[in-house]
Amino acid sequence: MEDVKLLSTRCAICDTENNDTELYPAKFDMQAFKTDVFSARRLPDRIHYRIIKCNTCGLIRSDTVVDPQILAQLYAKSTFNYDDEVANLRFTYGRYLFKLDNYGVQKGALLEIGCGNGFFLEEALAQGYATVRGVEPSADAIAKASSKVRPYIVCDIMHPGLFESEQFDVICMFQVFDHIPNPGYLLEECFRILKPGGMILCINHNVQSVSARLLKERSPIIDIEHTYLYSSSTMSNIFAAHRFKVVHVGSVYNKYTMHYLAWLAPLPAALKSMILTFIKSSYIGHIRVSVPLGNFHVIARRPF
Repeated sequence: MEDVKLLSTRCAICDTENNDTELYPAKFDMQAFKTDVFSARRLPDRIHYRIIKCNTCGLIRSDTVVDPQILAQLYAKSTFNYDDEVANLRFTYGRYLFKLDNYGVQKGALLEIGCGNGFFLEEALAQGYATVRGVEPSADAIAKASSKVRPYIVCDIMHPGLFESEQFDVICMFQVFDHIPNPGYLLEECFRILKPGGMILCINHNVQSVSARLLKERSPIIDIEHTYLYSSSTMSNIFAAHRFKVVHVGSVYNKYTMHYLAWLAPLPAALKSMILTFIKSSYIGHIRVSVPLGNFHVIARRPF
């Protein structure tokens, strides 16, 4: 893209800048700002901004990052390219949606921010939610949604004014929150459009997971798409700072094919290509396993 502008960031919890420690220097060039890099579930390529850690609260973030207006354009043009994993993702996300029943959820109106082709919206309807809405910037993803949910998806990024106040009983975000350049603004908008007692369900990468700590810079979560990376404590802190009550934090067991696990592995490109070619054409590649692969879920409530 032409005229790429990079901006400095502030800690989304402390609202400070220049109060940090560098973890990893930047590893990208301006050719990184193209649609295929900002499309979901691309092959891990170790492209990332400078990664820093707040000295006060420990929140990890990228600095500097691309202008949010350019970021919105990139996501608008991104492609939906993970059809093979949709069934597994629906199973995983549906498992954690079901957990809301333990906290007295009202199954009225549900919103998913970053809903892709709407597969989770279909799962929510199957679990008895009365109505669903989605927000998704990718026109390609929405075009691939089923006719059952496509009319209920807004092609946009989440911003004030899309929905009326106190409209939703549940808001869901799956592997979205760490992409958000202004997470505080997003949480304030979520608070506004949730009904009193309404709930948020988030699934995120865990920057303190065993895999992230072992792999460090080689972890797939150290990526140019991520503005912030959260642990269970920093995620709880940012929700609390925006008036939410965190009612549960726990690990996530993701259902994956062996092919997708090999796709994530931090291997040299040539070796990975050989393994993926072999495993995709074999029975092994289609085996599905449920593993704790460095993600966690948060359930938070807007107070009554």
